[in-house]
Amino acid sequence: MDLYNSSFWMDFFEGMMKPVASTAVVVMALILSFSQKLALEAEMIHATVRSFLQLSVVGFVLQFIFAQKNAGWVLLAYFFMVCVAGYTAGQRAKLVPRGKWIAGASILTGTAATMLLPIALNVLPFTPQYFVPVAGMMVGHAMAVTGVTMKKLHEDIRIQKNLVETALALGATPRQATKQQVKSSLVMALSPDLDSVKTVGLITLPGTMTGLIMAGASPLEAIQLQIVITNMLVGACVVSSIASAYLCLLVFFTGSFQLDQKVFAMD
Repeated sequence: MDLYNSSFWMDFFEGMMKPVASTAVVVMALILSFSQKLALEAEMIHATVRSFLQLSVVGFVLQFIFAQKNAGWVLLAYFFMVCVAGYTAGQRAKLVPRGKWIAGASILTGTAATMLLPIALNVLPFTPQYFVPVAGMMVGHAMAVTGVTMKKLHEDIRIQKNLVETALALGATPRQATKQQVKSSLVMALSPDLDSVKTVGLITLPGTMTGLIMAGASPLEAIQLQIVITNMLVGACVVSSIASAYLCLLVFFTGSFQLDQKVFAMD
């Protein structure tokens, strides 16, 4: 990427004309919001401008990383995504102590295992063009399920605190005492993704498959990569959500196997 090359900038600005023109649909949405008195105009503008700027910056960053052909830059991009995802998921579960660290560790565990296995099996090549986009999808889905798992588990244990404490008093370990709450939180977090996997290709064409087809690849080639990515998404979500649930138990209970009352103080 030669930033000092005038032809590069000419091609860039020429290519950006289509994204700019596509904001016409946002203007339509703004008009509808205003006519219906939804008061969402400011939020729409903020979201649109922010996404435009973020994607533009990401485009330059990825262009730079792809040009380097260096594994260090690829892994740096991956760890950056994990850190941002961990912070975001931790924010969703604010009542979980050290929630950001738990979310980050869970997302790292789930996505790393899910990325390494296909690479080891030579299913996915370890190149920036493959690894960074696929890792982004894995991290994004893992972030969503991790945040829901942590928040739901905290809520369920707080609501059913008496049942958990009774089980503990009868000699159960924290994991045994919260077995049903953990199961409920995992089912709640994973169900949307599993439902999406069940209907993939029937209701909507996934983004990866759509992008490949629009880029000129044959539909058969597109579905092969999409199946790989779909399987990886399932693995990343399941591993990350389970990891977050059991890591939460470490901060929900004291060293003497008692519920930490400060964590579950009723509002």
